[in-house]
Amino acid sequence: MYLAYFDESGDDGYPKYSSELFVLTSIYMHYQNWKENYEVLHSFRKQLKTDFNLPVKTEFHTKQFITNKNPYRQFAFSEAERKEMLFLFFECLRSLDLKAINVVINKRNISTGKDYPVLSNALTYNVQRIENDLRKIDPAHKFMIITDEGRVGKMRKITRRIQRINFIPSKYNPQAYRSEIKQLIEDPLPKPSPESYFIQAADMIAYVTYLFSARKYNGITWPRRVLNVLSYGDERKLLEKIEGNLNLEASPREEFGIVHYPK
Repeated sequence: MYLAYFDESGDDGYPKYSSELFVLTSIYMHYQNWKENYEVLHSFRKQLKTDFNLPVKTEFHTKQFITNKNPYRQFAFSEAERKEMLFLFFECLRSLDLKAINVVINKRNISTGKDYPVLSNALTYNVQRIENDLRKIDPAHKFMIITDEGRVGKMRKITRRIQRINFIPSKYNPQAYRSEIKQLIEDPLPKPSPESYFIQAADMIAYVTYLFSARKYNGITWPRRVLNVLSYGDERKLLEKIEGNLNLEASPREEFGIVHYPK
């Protein structure tokens, strides 16, 4: 049994939206590795408390942390401290026994006037790649999804549908082919992100992937609040730190295995 935790960066709106990209990230691990992974993260958070006075129970929401918004403003971290803590977090993540998949929906590439289900496609592409990976490891492996409470209702409808009928794009044929999801069990289960280090880790990877893809593919300039902490190129260094955790086969021709749609 595998546990898959999901979180996102950007908004899933279309045609009205506040961000050109929507990134959906999953991190998944065998249930036997869950306890050790948790203990590593918990010990790391205690060390952050000792070194930087960040409370162990304070949710680490990456975008708000980098841009010094509440609840982090009260701690008066310097820009250098926030950058150091983020890099330390990625050093911690690279030590965990888990994999991650990033799916990026680039709304700039959507055909004008086309109805495009952003969240549905992002989730379908992500779940399909988890399933593909587990089938290679052992066709008997199953997985379940744990996610923040905000989108669990929408995700429940999507995952029920793709277990009944699922068309996916073909690399070799203009027509999609059917491949229903077989390894997923149960509906996505809700868990508040402040209570899950793994959802917070998915959020962290999703936001850094957002910064990477926004700059590389759309030439988007980062907000000044982000540039106060991170320099261009830092997003690549962070992803390089966890490259061993990324499922590079999710999109073999793309850097860091990032899945990009529409093509």
